[in-house]
Amino acid sequence: MKATFSLGRLGGVRVGVHWSVLVIVAVVAVALAGRLPDAHPGRPTWAYLLTGLGAAVVFLLCLLAHELSHAVVARRHGVAVEDITLWLLGGVARLRSEARSPGAEVRIAAVGPLVSLVLGLVFGLAAVAAAATAGAGLLVEALVWLAVINGVLAVFNALPAAPLDGGRLLRALVWHRTGDPLRATAVATRAGRALGWVLIGTGLFLIVVGALFSGFWLVVIGWFLVAMATGEGARARARELLGGIPVGQVMSVEPTVVPDSMTVGAFLADPGYRFHHSAFPVVDRDRRPVGLVEVKAASRVPEEDRDAPVTSAMLPVEDVPTARPDDSLVGLLEDLESSTAHRALVLEDGRLVGMVTSSDISRVTSWLASSSSWRGRAF
Repeated sequence: MKATFSLGRLGGVRVGVHWSVLVIVAVVAVALAGRLPDAHPGRPTWAYLLTGLGAAVVFLLCLLAHELSHAVVARRHGVAVEDITLWLLGGVARLRSEARSPGAEVRIAAVGPLVSLVLGLVFGLAAVAAAATAGAGLLVEALVWLAVINGVLAVFNALPAAPLDGGRLLRALVWHRTGDPLRATAVATRAGRALGWVLIGTGLFLIVVGALFSGFWLVVIGWFLVAMATGEGARARARELLGGIPVGQVMSVEPTVVPDSMTVGAFLADPGYRFHHSAFPVVDRDRRPVGLVEVKAASRVPEEDRDAPVTSAMLPVEDVPTARPDDSLVGLLEDLESSTAHRALVLEDGRLVGMVTSSDISRVTSWLASSSSWRGRAF
């Protein structure tokens, strides 16, 4: 899940928001504002809407606190954090690597539900204090809702199924007992898919009996669990398969390059480029990479502007994953998934010596998975 726009950094971690957050804000605001008139009639419409919107925004901050707690504890245990993204179904903290021990996994996973539970208690106490001070009102109603929703978030995330926090706790338990992190991930992902299908089935039943709204959201959440659990299992298996394999064994050696002095028009007119690959490294005269140019991106340059150098249409090297030949291939997995280039430039002493694509890694993973030594360990 990629962020639509960035909120900057918190605690050294990039925080972004996906556009789908607007959906959950609207749903929460409208749903809460719609039930407030029954409990507290006679207030102006804007007061109900403002209360619902305020509660929705505070709920997003609670989700951010939940994910940020994972990031902070992960970094304390030596696990690098890519970013945090808030989206339709909550938040996602992307970790660049796995915990180094079952104990670290427990602490990283458990802190999220714990933070949500504490927030629920804080909002509950605040609701009691507000009711005692000013009596029942819209503020108390919003605080009670925030207390309940944070409690629900804590309980739901503690369910023992990947990709939920409880799934990571289950993984840590199996890992501790078996000493096999891959087997532990397999157990957690199977539990995640099972829970997802149960939610989908329940949601479809509710839709049939007329509870369209509740049923729809259960189907969406169930689908999310199935998809995320399946993806998490595939990534874990890929990491296990690729462990110990250096980038240099997989890279394409001395890939075709584009000189930074070439014009866009010349690049597109040369059949040696446009008919062979979809993207090429751009290098200076010392073969030091300055970026990556895609044929599609260059093709979008207007005819009248194609006398400009190809560097005007390239992706800067700062936005392209890079590695050294002796780096572990596993370290490139997350970078390639999060990069729009889906390619990594391999450098040695600052000069381009090779390139690795997502297809290269998929091909190696498929080959290793089909070999006899890995059979029987599927997720």
